[in-house]
Amino acid sequence: MIELIQNRLRDLIKQGKPTIGTRVIGSWPGIIEVLGQTGAFDYVEFLAEYGPWSLYDLENIARAAELCSMSSMIKIDAVPRSYIAAKALASGIQNFLFADIRTVEDAKEAVRSVRSEPNGLMGIPDCRVGGYVFTKIPVSSYRKVCDEAVIAFMIEKKSAVENLKEILSVEGVDMVQFGPWDYGLSIGLGREADSAWALSHPKVKEAELYVIKTALEMGKHPRVELMSLDSIQEYLDLGVVDFNIGAEHEILYSWWKEKGDTVRKLLSKLEK
Repeated sequence: MIELIQNRLRDLIKQGKPTIGTRVIGSWPGIIEVLGQTGAFDYVEFLAEYGPWSLYDLENIARAAELCSMSSMIKIDAVPRSYIAAKALASGIQNFLFADIRTVEDAKEAVRSVRSEPNGLMGIPDCRVGGYVFTKIPVSSYRKVCDEAVIAFMIEKKSAVENLKEILSVEGVDMVQFGPWDYGLSIGLGREADSAWALSHPKVKEAELYVIKTALEMGKHPRVELMSLDSIQEYLDLGVVDFNIGAEHEILYSWWKEKGDTVRKLLSKLEK
């Protein structure tokens, strides 16, 4: 009989404990193993919305996370939302962050795409999560995989903020994250020369605080994606205990930019 891997993120949420994750945009499983070796993270989020990948990659990402005792999460595009969610779950990805949620109907579709029949859309797949031969796993165990998947929504559109209470009332929603850049664009901002407006504009900050406070009031988990650790205390003071930090392409850019500029300046002195 196939032994199911425990969903660490779900367990921590059940216990009311803080969670910390990080993100990767590349599909190389070696990076997942390097993350796991730090022992610092509860889960790793694969940013499927942003980079190229194949269905084979999902299985390898899930395996690598399991090897390192981390949960896995995937960030999913709006289209085709249900297809990607089903393939990811069948591959062993445990948790889901749905982008571009705008309405209650979007929220219901996202939840149903992960839950099993009859309330959801998932049947029993002859895939990795079922041991490739569906008779290898009891139906009750497969239902548990579907039911315990943590479902998170990006609240990043004007309509999502306006419909927030209704969206959070959909059964099965565990976590939300405010997206300042997309929200700013959706209310007509973004004509500035740089991206600082997204983190500091009064209308954006007002919406972010509304999302966080409303989620907490309704018993949901507001997750904050930290660009730096300088702002973590303000979120802790609000009651936020779920954080996601970093993504490898941003980390590499910052390191390359800083170190490259330093070496370039040193070398320029030799040319004088």
